[in-house]
Amino acid sequence: MPTPSRPSPSAKKPPSAKKPSAKKQPSARKSFARKPMLFGLTVVLAAGLLGFVSYRATAPDETAGTPAAVTTAGPDSDVHRELAELARRDAGDKLAQGRTDAPVVLIEYADFQCGYCGKFARDTEPELIKRYVDDGTLRIEWRNFPIFGEASEAAARASWAAGQQDRFWAFHRAAYAEGAKEKGFGRDRIEDLAQLAGVKDLDRFVRDSDSAAATEAVRADREQAYGIGATSTPSFLINGRPVAGAQPMAVFTQAIEAAAAEEANVGNAGDPAK
Repeated sequence: MPTPSRPSPSAKKPPSAKKPSAKKQPSARKSFARKPMLFGLTVVLAAGLLGFVSYRATAPDETAGTPAAVTTAGPDSDVHRELAELARRDAGDKLAQGRTDAPVVLIEYADFQCGYCGKFARDTEPELIKRYVDDGTLRIEWRNFPIFGEASEAAARASWAAGQQDRFWAFHRAAYAEGAKEKGFGRDRIEDLAQLAGVKDLDRFVRDSDSAAATEAVRADREQAYGIGATSTPSFLINGRPVAGAQPMAVFTQAIEAAAAEEANVGNAGDPAK
């Protein structure tokens, strides 16, 4: 079973799990900002939750394809509900695809230099889009989680800049194409990727990549990842339930369909006509 990629010793370490100040909360955490004490508890619980999932995903005794990489706490878990609120469901989100009212939201925390993130992007994500995004069941929201140094940071900012011209997912495909990682993410290479992605205004793309807005957007995504206990890539939340690593398709299928069924049951509760 593939294991999540981990940062090198020189990579940026996660901050200590303490309650963030309200002014630093990204918009996706607005519900937490209203409940600071609950958020502090949620961070601690979620860190342990995702840490456990990461351990199971990298444990030496693997039974590939089993759902061990998904947490199995009950559907009424307060932690899962709080984590589910991290979904932005913003129609203007340039780094997302799928209906804003989809019953299931998959949040992906990933690094463009992560080999297993590339494996997920090439082997699994296109099938998830075909099966679940296209029929309105699933929404996918990307979070930049650069953990492998400056090249990862540059690629993350560039992906955000491509998104400002509605080319994020095309940039994502180009950056995760087979062999792309080995070519690096230097400035010239990033501009080549932007051209491959169909970014029309390259001057604007360069300005946006170097902007304070790009830096802040990437920082907010990374803080959110560390806040839920993610320390490796790729890491996912599926309606608040953590999944660690580029797991087999069956793991994602099971998690998405279980989440969709749960949402359907919640929607039908108390309705005798259904």
